[in-house]
Amino acid sequence: MRRISGRERTKPALWATLTATTMLTAIVPAMAQQPADSSQIETIIVTAEKRSEDIQKAPLAIQTLSTQKLEDLHITDFNDYARYFPTLNYTVGGAGGGNAGPGFANISMRGIDSGSDGNHSGPLPTVGVYLDEQPITTIGGTLDMHIYDIDRVEVLSGPQGTLYGASSEAGTIRIITNKPDPSGFSASYDVQGNNVSHGGDGYMGEGFVNVPLADNAAIRIVAWYQHDAGYIDNVEGTRTYPGCPVATCAIPDGVPYVPPGTISNAGLAKKDFNDATTYGARAALKIDLDANWTITPTLMAQWQNTDGVFGYDPTVGYLEVQHYLPEFVHQNWYQAALTVQGKVGDLDLTYSGGHMDWWIHGESDYSDYTYWYDKLFPSSFPQVFTDNHGNYLTAPTQFIFESDHFVKDSQEVRVASPATDRLRFIGGLFYERQQHWILQNYQIAGLATSEAVPGWPDTWWLTDQERVDQDMAAFGDVSFSITPQLILTGGLRLYDYENRLKGFFGFGAGSPYGGSTGQTQCFGPGTFHNDPCTDLDAHAVGTGNTHKINLSYQVDDNRMVYATWSTGFRPGGINRRSDYGSYSPDKLTNYEVGWKTSWLDNSLRFNGDVFWENWDNVQFPFLGENSFTIIQNAGNAVSKGIESNVDWKPISSLTLSAAAAVTDAQLTSNYCGFSNLATQIPISNCPNALPSTDPGADANPPEAPKGTQLPITPKYKGNLTARYDFPLASLAAHVQGSWEAQSSSWSDLRVNASTPPYAGASTANTLVPIRENQPGYGTFDFTTGVQTDAWTVEFFIQNAFDQRVEQYRYAECVAQVCGSESYIVPQRPRLIGIKFGQNF
Repeated sequence: MRRISGRERTKPALWATLTATTMLTAIVPAMAQQPADSSQIETIIVTAEKRSEDIQKAPLAIQTLSTQKLEDLHITDFNDYARYFPTLNYTVGGAGGGNAGPGFANISMRGIDSGSDGNHSGPLPTVGVYLDEQPITTIGGTLDMHIYDIDRVEVLSGPQGTLYGASSEAGTIRIITNKPDPSGFSASYDVQGNNVSHGGDGYMGEGFVNVPLADNAAIRIVAWYQHDAGYIDNVEGTRTYPGCPVATCAIPDGVPYVPPGTISNAGLAKKDFNDATTYGARAALKIDLDANWTITPTLMAQWQNTDGVFGYDPTVGYLEVQHYLPEFVHQNWYQAALTVQGKVGDLDLTYSGGHMDWWIHGESDYSDYTYWYDKLFPSSFPQVFTDNHGNYLTAPTQFIFESDHFVKDSQEVRVASPATDRLRFIGGLFYERQQHWILQNYQIAGLATSEAVPGWPDTWWLTDQERVDQDMAAFGDVSFSITPQLILTGGLRLYDYENRLKGFFGFGAGSPYGGSTGQTQCFGPGTFHNDPCTDLDAHAVGTGNTHKINLSYQVDDNRMVYATWSTGFRPGGINRRSDYGSYSPDKLTNYEVGWKTSWLDNSLRFNGDVFWENWDNVQFPFLGENSFTIIQNAGNAVSKGIESNVDWKPISSLTLSAAAAVTDAQLTSNYCGFSNLATQIPISNCPNALPSTDPGADANPPEAPKGTQLPITPKYKGNLTARYDFPLASLAAHVQGSWEAQSSSWSDLRVNASTPPYAGASTANTLVPIRENQPGYGTFDFTTGVQTDAWTVEFFIQNAFDQRVEQYRYAECVAQVCGSESYIVPQRPRLIGIKFGQNF
């Protein structure tokens, strides 16, 4: 793969926004003495601390998008709102790890990202996601729920472990829905049509109705249907597997020659083949039992079907791939929840329980794996297979069939004393159980029954496992007003976790590659899902605590400063391959100073924070030998930076909003590529490191040296939005422009990685460079429209100048092997749309 300079290339426009934010900080005190001549910025009430409070009074780093902002920015899914939170970054997996489509976002905040989370047998996430009171975080990614009739999205930066638990090590996202309202009937709908450059046409319809059932009860029903056009083409072509033409090839059954074989995708070539269709509904019932008690049951379900892949192959062309087998992901999920709120004396009591059920079915082309292992290692790893007649499969193209079932149950009960008390507290108990059935069936059409996994025709490799992650905790926050302005808060969470993985993974006993993995390693009979036997049954348990100490000072009614020392954690776990043992928990320690300020009669708000985070014992999942996921602890890292957001209404008709983050996240110790298997302590002094293919490199270089920038997260990220409202005849009109940009980032934690150590491979036991630079970018969105009290018409353009945005890269097997054919996941090309809506 090409070598990339380590120097960051930052977009000049992004520097302009960061400079403007700094200048604004300097002139705000002077402006505060000027008379205000603009209307105020809306007050946003948040529940980030599990109490209702003005966002300007909440002493933590939190950014929100309100109902109006979500509508103004045409936000319909996770990809949309992630652009407007500079602290938030993500990658996307998919069926077999190769779809990269919607519904599988692996989120990080403040640079706490090792680059490869999201594998079904990997570490738990570092960012928690909540829908109202219930956690919806999953090991495979974040549910990509449709964003409509949403009250707000809250993004809480930094560890939130005391109130939100294990998967909130680096932060928490909270999606808060609009609740049923017994005070009156209301309804609305919107329809939209759009076109994507280089692609096809899309459309969407969505609506809600709120119906009072009595003075104390109401029901709210929301529904949506969205079709997103494709923009990546599967172009016609062929691929020839090299076979094994050398007489000395080490073919397992001793046959000295396997001829080349060619495949074609002529029957599957198609333009715009990565389209997506999403539809679903949400229903909520609210009943006020009396003046003190309310119950709110909700039910939400969504179906999503995607075709093709969402990354293109630059060796084929921009927005083009050459794939040879059908590819799709069909997923559906529902979440049922119940929230009960009431009072017991002066105490507020809240119970929340949720049940989530998520099914995934998909297929992925996996021909890259077959081809590149054949091409690079013909003398030691030829893909040699036969059919039931003894004929050699000269083109053994692989594909993955995936069927996953994820079930999550959560229960929480908590009590809170009155917020007006000088000494006040929140305390509670939490229980969560996640069960994940994982089926990944790697197939080769026509494979001999004797070489397949027993009971699974054509299956070369089978992963059929059940994973259970269980978490119990007791938590509490106590606040004391030392003075009316000075408040000290302490938080503590005591937790107990157990993670278990059981089932079968690997080859059948008759496979020529099954000597060390699969049926030959079984120690018991199959236990579920028609497994041939059991070769995996391991678990990890642990207990511990995480804490928070916060001191806030209310300078006056409009200005507050705070300081926080907090910690977050992520449980340890086990590797499927027993020779790698288990991996240990990692821990995040956060030091943060922040400010919340309002100026000019609340027409200007300027908030921000400075943070330093130590990430100890970093859990690092990566593809090892045979593209098998391994998790190791990669030593320590540090992330430090600044986050800021500004909202300003210089005149009543003009609103300006800006947000930016500067993040410097890097390793503070060498990652050598291995740990002490007995103690699981990462080895940072690399005495046994592999020699490098780079003639200028050290004799024993680490795979990632101390000072390496952590992957995925750019050093600079920001956005700016301007909206102007004005009368047009008898109508209300508006124009809006948004700009979002970031600097470059890296694709992998490792600068170098070892080639697969197959005997006889010419490059075995060496390090090769695999780290690629993902260029920075800047995009613009524009909206204009008119409205009355009853209807709205808007015309909008997203990615107006059709920038070629590279969000991240991936390969279908280890980068050392498949890296010559890596895929670029782009931001969607320019989209032009028109939207009409009515209110009732």
